[in-house]
Amino acid sequence: MSDSAESRIHDPRGPVHSGLGDQINLIFEAFGKDRQGRNPRRLAEDQLLWLWQRFVYPSGFGEARHMLAETSTVLLDGASGSGRTSAARVLLHELRRDVGSFHELLPGEEGESLLDPDLVGDEDRLLLDLVAADESRWAEVLEELPSFRKTVVDHRAHLVVVLPSRRTDRLPVELDRHRVEIYRPRGMEVLLRHLRQDGLQQADRAHSAPAVSDFLDTPRPMREIAEFASLIVRAQAAAPSEDSFIDWCEIARAAMADRGPQVAKHVAAMIGGPQRALLLTTAMLHGAHSDAIHSATTLLLHAVDHPKDDRPLLEHADLAMRLEEVSAGLTQHGAVRFKELEYDTAVRTHFWDHRPDLREHLGTWVGRTVELTDPALSPDDRHHVVQHLSDQYLRTGRCEELATLAEQWTAVPTTARRLRSAAQALERGLLDERHGRSFRDKIYDWSRNSRLGEPLAQVLVEVCAEVIAVQHPDQALVRLHHLARRERRTTRARDALCRLMQEDHRLRRRMLHRLVKSPTSWSADIDLFLKTSDPAALTHLGGRAHSLLGETIVRDQLIAGWGMVFGQLPLSAWEKHVRHWLHTAGSDEHHTDPLLDILVSGAAGRGEVFGALYATARRAELTAPGGREHGSALTDLLLRKISTAQGIPQQSPRHTSEETTS
Repeated sequence: MSDSAESRIHDPRGPVHSGLGDQINLIFEAFGKDRQGRNPRRLAEDQLLWLWQRFVYPSGFGEARHMLAETSTVLLDGASGSGRTSAARVLLHELRRDVGSFHELLPGEEGESLLDPDLVGDEDRLLLDLVAADESRWAEVLEELPSFRKTVVDHRAHLVVVLPSRRTDRLPVELDRHRVEIYRPRGMEVLLRHLRQDGLQQADRAHSAPAVSDFLDTPRPMREIAEFASLIVRAQAAAPSEDSFIDWCEIARAAMADRGPQVAKHVAAMIGGPQRALLLTTAMLHGAHSDAIHSATTLLLHAVDHPKDDRPLLEHADLAMRLEEVSAGLTQHGAVRFKELEYDTAVRTHFWDHRPDLREHLGTWVGRTVELTDPALSPDDRHHVVQHLSDQYLRTGRCEELATLAEQWTAVPTTARRLRSAAQALERGLLDERHGRSFRDKIYDWSRNSRLGEPLAQVLVEVCAEVIAVQHPDQALVRLHHLARRERRTTRARDALCRLMQEDHRLRRRMLHRLVKSPTSWSADIDLFLKTSDPAALTHLGGRAHSLLGETIVRDQLIAGWGMVFGQLPLSAWEKHVRHWLHTAGSDEHHTDPLLDILVSGAAGRGEVFGALYATARRAELTAPGGREHGSALTDLLLRKISTAQGIPQQSPRHTSEETTS
C-alpha cells in the first residue's frame, strides 16, 4: 500500500533575522494543511494514521500482532508485493502511546552500528526494513539482533523487522520463533478500502465494473492498486456529470496503459517548435491558468533559443486553437488540462526519454518559470512544476543531477521562490523509496562542507528539520549538528536542533553523547551543550519512569560537558546558565543533589571554578524560586559539596542579612 503523505513549502514568513545578509524563511506544510506547530513526531504519527485508515489486514497479521505484544519483536516474512512494509508500520501504529516515538532504523553513520542500542528510547516503536538488504547487511543484522532485542525489551520498546526478499540462510532458532509470514490481501478489498476512504460513495459498484475485473485479474502490488483507486477518484472529479462509475473505471484503466506510442505519434505530427513547447509546458504545468501556460511557453522557447515569430500578433493563432492542437482545453475557471487522464505524465516521460538534449534546458526553464508572478502562477503551480521535473530525474536514477540542480537554484543571487524550489526538489528526492538514501547521503556530505553557501545551508536546515526528521530523526540530528558547527551569521541549525530534541529524551541523550564523546575545536559545540543541557528538560519525566538526569550515562555526559564549559569559557559566558541550573535545583527537591553534584564534578577540582560557582550561587539568591532564604540554603548545600570535593571538613556557613551578594 502506498503512503501519499508529503511536505509542502510555501511563502516566506517566520522569525526575525538580526544578522547580516538576506533571510528567506521556508515553512513546510504537510497533507496540504498548515503544519506550523506540528513537530516531526506528530507528522510521523499522522502519516501512520493515513496508512492505517487505508490498510486491509492480510492473513497472518493477527499472529504478528500477538507475537509483537508478547515478545516485543516480530520478523515479518512474505512474498514481494504482499504489503509487508505497510503491515509493519500498521503494527507499530497500533501500539502508539503518549511516551516513545516511531522511527526507522537505518545504516549507521560515522562508525555507528545499524543496531546501536542508543537508537532505542523508552517505549519507542522501531522499524527495521531489510527488504532490499544484501547478504552482508543481512549477516550484520543476524549477528547483532539478539543483543539488540534485549535493549528493546529493557526499554519496553517494540521492534518490527521486515525480512529480506532474498536470503539463503535459515534463521537461527532463537530468531525463527519470532518470524511470522503474512499473505497478500484480496485486491478487491484493498481497492474498495481506498475508494471509500477517498469518499467515493459508489465504491461498491467496483464488483461489477469490467475495467476493475480486468485490472485485478493479474496479481498486483499494493501500491499499484492504490494508484488505480486514486485514478478512479480523479476520473470521477474530472468527468462530465452524465458519466457513470463504469466510465470512471474505464478512464482510470486507460490511464494506466502505456501511452508512449500515442504521444510519440502526436509529437511527430506537430509542425513546429511552438506547438511542441506548448505541449510540454501544458504537461509540466498541468492545471495551471491559461495565462501562466502562455507565459511559461514563451519562457521555454527562449530557454532553447527558438527563433522569435516575427509575424504580426493578429496573425498568430489564438490560445484556444493552439490548445486544441495539443489535445488540451480550458476548464470553466480558465485552467488548462489535457482531455485524457494522465496524458500529462505520458508527455513528460516522452520528452525526457526521447529528447535528452532538452534536460539541461528544462532545469533552467523551471528556475525561471517559478519566478512568474501571481496571479498567473500560483504557489501550487510552482510546487507542481518542480515536482514534475524532479520526478523525471528520479524515475531515471539521476539523483546527483537533481541535487546539482537544487544547488544551482540556491546560488547567489537567488530568490525566495528559487530557494523554495530547491527545497522541494530535495524533499522529492528524500521521499523517494528508491533514492531517499542517496539524497540523505548527499545532504550529509553537504552538511560537512565548511564552504557551503548560506542559502543552500538554509535550505538544508529546513529539509533536515521538516523532512528527514519525520521518519529518520537520528540522521536529521547528525546533519543539523554538522550544519550548526559551521554556521556563522545565523543560528538556524542550532535552533532546529533544539526543537528536534524538545520532546524526545532519546535524541537529547544522543546529542549529549555527540557533544562530549571526543573533544573538538568547534566553538558551536559548547553553545550546543548549554542548550542541550537545559535542566528543565533533563528533569522532566514526560510520562516516563525516570528522567534523563536519573540515568548514570547522562550524568557522566553532563559532567564531561560542564568540564568543557568551565575549561573553555569565561565566567561571563556561563554564569546565566549556571544560575538557571541552580534555580532548577532549588525548585525541584527530587533533583537538587544530582544537579549540584554534576556542577561540582564538572569543575574537576579547579579552585578558581569552585570560587566562581559559589559566587554565582550567592548572586543567584536574589532571584531564587521560593525567596532569598531558600536560595541561601541552596548556596550552603553547594558549598558543602565543594568542600567535600576539596577534602575540606564540612562546615555550614552562616549568612547575615547585612552580607553583600556581590
